[in-house]
Amino acid sequence: MFEIGPDEKIYSVFKIGKIVDCLMAEGVPLKAAMEGLHIAEAELTSPLTKVSANEIVQSYRNALKFSRSPSFAFDAGSEFHVSTFGIYGLALLSGIDFRQSIAFALQYYQLAAPLLDVTFEERDSSAAWCITVLPFRSLDTALHNFIVELQFSVVLCVHRDIMGPDFRLTQVQLNAQRPSQGAHHAEKFGCEVLYEQPQNRLSFPAEWLDRKPALGNPVTHAHAANICDQLLTELKQNTGVAGRVRQVLLANLQSPPDVDTLAGQLGLSTRTLRRRLQEENTSYRELIDDLRAQTAIRYMRDTRLTVETIAFLLGFGDPAAFRHAFRRWTKTAPNEFRRSLRA
Repeated sequence: MFEIGPDEKIYSVFKIGKIVDCLMAEGVPLKAAMEGLHIAEAELTSPLTKVSANEIVQSYRNALKFSRSPSFAFDAGSEFHVSTFGIYGLALLSGIDFRQSIAFALQYYQLAAPLLDVTFEERDSSAAWCITVLPFRSLDTALHNFIVELQFSVVLCVHRDIMGPDFRLTQVQLNAQRPSQGAHHAEKFGCEVLYEQPQNRLSFPAEWLDRKPALGNPVTHAHAANICDQLLTELKQNTGVAGRVRQVLLANLQSPPDVDTLAGQLGLSTRTLRRRLQEENTSYRELIDDLRAQTAIRYMRDTRLTVETIAFLLGFGDPAAFRHAFRRWTKTAPNEFRRSLRA
């Protein structure tokens, strides 16, 4: 898992859109359903709209404020079919076996499940998803419980889409205290629900993992998984301290600031910056090298700039140093790389 700031606009708007739709289906006015959200109505259905974790939380807060249904979180989660999740959903649907689908979901869940840390366990005859709500500011008990119920409902809905309508749970465990109207949980989940548990767990028979999906296709899965890998890489590159460093360096690759100057620009001490980057499994030098490699390949592929000009734009003291670095990045010389693309 990697750090994502609560105000970073990196998530698809689809979760907010679903919450707004469900509220309006209850008769809640659009203005109330979108209270505190600086999003135009047309942006709710645009694949280009990106929102932050705090904006998603605000939509949940609106649901708690305006909905009259005690089962709103579960009912809304039941609307999150696998098709809602775009290319991530397609990859889940096209897996060649359910174990592969589970492993894929676990690896890429941050594309679809902000606010959460997710793990999966298999013990003897039982399999279970475990979720922990991340400690965002101003996340009270009601919001915490809403997020858990919504996510478990989403998980159940997606499993039934992938594994078939006969998929059943064996038990749900919740951190939450038993609510006064808690009977709807057992009825909705279709299994035993335990409260005041140490973990939020959703369990089902492990035998499901050995079954084959009706819509599995290895070629489609490989293609979708490759796109998801690119999306996750982009997400990592544009979030956390590393993302902030990348933004500064991208604007100054010809003459990048040294680590002390960069730390000051980010409002951090040099020691703190190094530590935070280490926690995100990278470093100042690795980020510069990675950005230069990506930019060099893009220049060689998409422009007619000379090797000497590209070396200058990327801050290399002389073309020979750039050629040496390019060979390290691509295992080939710059002009050979360009000729191979033309061929």
